[in-house]
Amino acid sequence: MKKRLPSVEHIETLSLLAMRRLVGGLVEELQALKAEVATLRSENEALREDNAQLRLDNARLKAENQQLRDEIARLKNLPPRPPFRPSGMEKATEPGNGDRAAGKSPRGPKRDTNRITRTVTLRADAPEGSRFKGYKSFFVRDLVLAAELVNYRRERWLTPEGKVIIAPLPEGVSSGFGRNLRRACLALHAQGQVTTPRLTAILNSIGVEISKRQVVRLLTTDLEQFVEEDSAVLHAGLVSAPFITVDDTGARHNRRNAFTTQIGGERFSTFRTSLSKSRLNFLSVLRAGHQGYVLNDEAMNWLKAQGVEHAITTKLQINRPAIFADQAAFLEHLVSKGIDILDRQLLRPVAEAAIWGAIRHHGLLGR
Repeated sequence: MKKRLPSVEHIETLSLLAMRRLVGGLVEELQALKAEVATLRSENEALREDNAQLRLDNARLKAENQQLRDEIARLKNLPPRPPFRPSGMEKATEPGNGDRAAGKSPRGPKRDTNRITRTVTLRADAPEGSRFKGYKSFFVRDLVLAAELVNYRRERWLTPEGKVIIAPLPEGVSSGFGRNLRRACLALHAQGQVTTPRLTAILNSIGVEISKRQVVRLLTTDLEQFVEEDSAVLHAGLVSAPFITVDDTGARHNRRNAFTTQIGGERFSTFRTSLSKSRLNFLSVLRAGHQGYVLNDEAMNWLKAQGVEHAITTKLQINRPAIFADQAAFLEHLVSKGIDILDRQLLRPVAEAAIWGAIRHHGLLGR
């Protein structure tokens, strides 16, 4: 039974015997607490060792599991798993990761010191008799935004034949706004998600006299080069990528509900927005800008996999690939074969097969 110690509230009135009993009891409790703490520490250390061993066992089992998965995929002739790298989020959230090592100076951008655009010499108010010891550099990275109005004075010549020759404008200059201004508008609007009213306000505050309608024209006209580049990126990715990832999400387009499809791989990513997310639309996106239809062995295999009637596949069977430039030519071919193009349930798998044939004909998704 635990001894009952004298109360410490009235310690000043305790007798010598009661004081000795109190101190002795406290010493005994302190010794018991020390023994209990030592026991808990030993148990904690044992649990830490068990936890570390379990982590090692878990990592070993994961590696063995992945090896078995890879072996099963190899035996089944399946494609290898994508080489996804760890994102590093776990390391970034570990405690102590943000602490800077002692004795190390803070790191900063130092690789651009060979691209100095302006040098300013600052004078020091030194007393008479001081010796000049050179300069101490201090680099400042700044941004200069200034409006510029360029006057291209184009020479005009009159030939002996009476023809007027005017010097051509520089490449890329076709309207009253330069390439750098359009480049800034596209970057702020596409990458910075800046709306056209805010973009107009920003440009006018810098000193560029431009209206919202003119900003919209800069963002929406003469985009053929960007469209061609985007199609080329998708085509190159579908030809060379060992795997692709696909995702879609809802999006508003022209005040209507639409769908944005993302197609990407290890080194490319493209986005397509359309009013449908059907398989036919997805296959059309995979054509990477090609508009043709092709009936070949791949198309016939697609029809068989979709369970299309044997009579239809017989009508479409050909000895060599048939290439159609567009949808109209393909539909004319179906009509000539006696296929009802108004039957949507029948036309859908046939069109999917022809598009899939075109995809394989152009060498897309070959790997």
